[in-house]
Amino acid sequence: MTESCTVGQYLVDRLRQLGLEHLFAIAGDYSIEWLNRYVAPSGTKIIEEVNEVNAGYAADGYARLRGIGALCVTYSAGALCAVNAVAGAYVERVPLVLINGTPSVKKTITFEQTGFSAHHFISGRETDLQSFEHLTVAAVRIDNPDLAPTLIDYALTRCISERRPIYIELLQDMVDLECEPPEGVLKPVRALSDETSLEQSVARIRAQLESAENPLVWLGVEIDRLGLQDKAMRLIQQLNVPFVTELLSKAVLSEDDALFVGVLDGQASSKVVTDLADTSDFVLALGVWLTDINSLGWDPDYDKTAFASFDAVKFGTYFGGQVALEHLIDGILAEEIAPKERKLPEIPARSAPTMEKAEVITYQGFYDYIQRYVDRNTIVGADASMNYFGSLLLDVPSPGGFIVQSSYSSIGYSAPAATGICLAKGPDQRVMVFSGDGGFQMTAQCLSTQTRLGLDPIIFVIDNGVYAVEQWLADAAVFHSDEPFYKPCELHRWNYSMLAEVFGCRGWEVGTYGELEDAVTDALGNSTGPSIVQVRVPEKTIPDNANWKAR
Repeated sequence: MTESCTVGQYLVDRLRQLGLEHLFAIAGDYSIEWLNRYVAPSGTKIIEEVNEVNAGYAADGYARLRGIGALCVTYSAGALCAVNAVAGAYVERVPLVLINGTPSVKKTITFEQTGFSAHHFISGRETDLQSFEHLTVAAVRIDNPDLAPTLIDYALTRCISERRPIYIELLQDMVDLECEPPEGVLKPVRALSDETSLEQSVARIRAQLESAENPLVWLGVEIDRLGLQDKAMRLIQQLNVPFVTELLSKAVLSEDDALFVGVLDGQASSKVVTDLADTSDFVLALGVWLTDINSLGWDPDYDKTAFASFDAVKFGTYFGGQVALEHLIDGILAEEIAPKERKLPEIPARSAPTMEKAEVITYQGFYDYIQRYVDRNTIVGADASMNYFGSLLLDVPSPGGFIVQSSYSSIGYSAPAATGICLAKGPDQRVMVFSGDGGFQMTAQCLSTQTRLGLDPIIFVIDNGVYAVEQWLADAAVFHSDEPFYKPCELHRWNYSMLAEVFGCRGWEVGTYGELEDAVTDALGNSTGPSIVQVRVPEKTIPDNANWKAR
């Protein structure tokens, strides 16, 4: 070897090259030596988390801003706790690296051939690997130092190319063994398109854009995941047509832009947006994913909508396979289609409602009030709850300033994700998270990590004592009747604001707009740790744009 390198150092160096500055970890004896001897001296900050699912959500939030996130856990007992976070990252195309500290080759062989077990073993060397093969785009086991560079490079390249999680099983006895040093820098693989499909798709879309009197561009989450924001903006400006987003891609471009109209999310959308979608005679949907959360109670018109996503173009009966979204946008741009002379819909001016300080906060009233605190330096996070509806209609002016896991929709995601977002954000940005009380009960320990690190997200817990979104999905009419909630939807009530005393941060409990104003003012002035604001609302109030299903 021309240069000394070990397997442990190789993995650290590759992660550093890809821009990883923070690694989320849970202490475990199968991984702690790699963390202590290789990660810590590298300059990569080890973020000691409280449990594996919180570490996974934090790494997911970090990756959405930085382009890669990573967590290190220990075998089985740790790794299998992280499954839900990895599954969410897979569904939502988030480049996440799970490093699983694994028992040595000797321990594995001893267990398999004599039955003498090491702790965390289940059924042999394949248990964890096989579990994560279904949730990642690459799952590798590093049990030979000579193969380590190839396997690590392969997995990481898949991660940054497909924007999805990978799994690396790092055996404890491999860490210090010598291997070849890294060569060059890892890069995403080239996007590939079938030239015939690409040309046909561009031609069809050009013809529709030229003939349409009222075209509309619908931007989806792949614009963000594939880093196509600038190209999408150039196309919109060249065409001079209005654009909308979906909940999962909300604020992918600045919502202050003159051509932006709103979020198109079925019957939860504003009337201006639904009217625009109905009157448009051609919709170009770029990177849009259709899910039941992104198309609430509404079916797109497939005959007038061209969907370009998942490396294909679908328009009516036309299907163009193997068409990379980047190449399609480039092809349309190259056509230099004449801009439209279309009058934009008139969007009603949003004015801050007047609320009496002694007035009881409602779900909708909370969002009407909180809008005044969302500016270009705010990153908003919304959890899987009725907060999807309230946050959907917020104006978020910062590009990339809205984080939501609405496709996988695992409740409890947003508060621990705020840990990673706080570490990845710009110095002048502030993180504001809206969580349901049920979801927050699942991951409340995130306050411990955030306090320990001096991170300052403001976490609003909307306290109505019920899994409201689950009740809404099952029977929304309950919210407008005297009928009781389904028993499984009822929560044990917590005093959420008092958790601040447990974890050493700051907390407020509010039930009126005057109390909310005081709490938000104080929370915005708190930059030394997290702020938790418990917002009590009547149990049967829901956001206005959720009422379509409730009546």
